[in-house]
Parts: sequence; structure tokens; C-alpha cells
Amino acid sequence: MEHTVRAAQPGDYDQLGELTAAAYLDDGLLMRGRDSPYLAVLRDVAHRAAHGEVLVAVDAGGRVLGGVTFVPGPGPFADLAREGEAEFRTLAVAPAGRGSGVGATLVQECIDRARALGRRRLVLSTQPTMYAAQRVYERAGFRRAPGRDWSPVPGLMLMAYELDLAHS
Repeated sequence: MEHTVRAAQPGDYDQLGELTAAAYLDDGLLMRGRDSPYLAVLRDVAHRAAHGEVLVAVDAGGRVLGGVTFVPGPGPFADLAREGEAEFRTLAVAPAGRGSGVGATLVQECIDRARALGRRRLVLSTQPTMYAAQRVYERAGFRRAPGRDWSPVPGLMLMAYELDLAHS
């Protein structure tokens, strides 16, 4: 499926927010399902855009197929990034874009942005059951960083991955 990546525009926010919430719900990634308070966070693309660079993959007709938030370095919106590192968060792909390279394209865009900023490493967190996403990350050269695993809430452990940009 043909797609391009661009900066998300305010007109994309609702569609990307719903797509992201649906992806997490459909994949069973929320501990309390539809009652999860994290759904509001997933839908709040404007908040992500205020603290990072929200990117979308769109098809030829402008339909949002997926999105990701690139965080250029340490700060209040970075979960893992340390000095000299960038991070990305909230990668989600709509069912229509899955299996067609949308996720890989969004990940590559984050790699390219981190390199352009001179970062030495790109980091991310993922849930243990996000198998498809982990395959995308590993194909892109990311490796597990178990010493950086962390828990945002009791009962949920997130796995850390990192990509050494100086040697990839």
C-alpha cells in the first residue's frame, strides 16, 4: 500500500487518536479494557504534539494509516531518553495499514530524525505482548535493553529497546 509520512496536522488529531485507542483496545493492550484511563491519553494527540513531533503515515487519499510520536531528547515527555538519545512513543497502525510497511516506515522516519539531530541512540518502550511491533523494531536493528525495563503503573512492565545510531 502506497503511503507517505508527514507531520500530523490538527485536522489529523481526532482520526489518529481514535486509531491509536482502537489499536490498543483491539490488541488487548489495556489492563482495564474500555475502562482504562489510558484511553484518554491515547486519544489526546494534541497533548503529544505539544511535547513531541507527531508523525502520520497517510495513503494517497490522505487517510491516516498510522502514527508515532518522536521525542527528540530527554525531558518531561521522554520515558527513557537520556542525554544524547531520542525516543519514540505511541506507535500505532490501523488495520488497513498493517502488514504493508506502515509501521516500518514510521520507525525509519524516527531513526532518520534522531540521526539528523546527531543523537547517538534511539530508545523505546513496548509491552511484552506487542509481538508484531517488536518484530518491526528488531528488523530495524533495535536490541533489547532489559536493564532499562520499567513499570509505569503497578502490574505493567514495559520492555526497553535501543538502537545504537553510531554503529547501525
